Amino acid sequence: MDIIYQPWPWYVAGPLIALVMFLLVYSGKTFGVSSNFRTMCAIGGAGKVNDFFKFDWKASMWNLVFLGGTVIGGFIAANYLTPDSSVAINPKTVQVLSEIGIENAGQQYLPPEIFSPESAFTLKGFLILVLGGFLVGFGTRYAGGCTSGHAITGMSNLQIPSLIAVIGFFIGGLTMTYLILPLLIQ
Repeated sequence: MDIIYQPWPWYVAGPLIALVMFLLVYSGKTFGVSSNFRTMCAIGGAGKVNDFFKFDWKASMWNLVFLGGTVIGGFIAANYLTPDSSVAINPKTVQVLSEIGIENAGQQYLPPEIFSPESAFTLKGFLILVLGGFLVGFGTRYAGGCTSGHAITGMSNLQIPSLIAVIGFFIGGLTMTYLILPLLIQ
């Protein structure tokens, strides 16, 4: 008998996320992946160079454990719980991606036209990675958190700055998808 792998339905995943958020709020903790980078820099001694990294990082160890679990869980899911690396994509999206130079869209999670080692070691690929990394890091710091922190924690706490940040994330994603990515790929 073949096992059919499917993502968890929204009515299971949604309440589980809500339960985790309730437990975090109840225990006085906030969730966000980007805060782990601050913690890792503080562990590495960055507090000697910049006051932003001077804080009690030991109080954030639970978040590092969560991050480690995320990485391990992602590895297990990708290597042991996924029958193949194809992704169900709307045929219209496949057509549009094909028109801008991404062949075989949906065959794997990361298209090799952008994410293969061959692409990364070209000048264009290197600039995309460096510039993209800088913009993500700058945006995360400027917005006071990452997408998971604002969209999950901030929105569940009804924080107006998180609502503004999430709207900005969507505008940025749409701008990248429809205006910038076609220029970069071609």
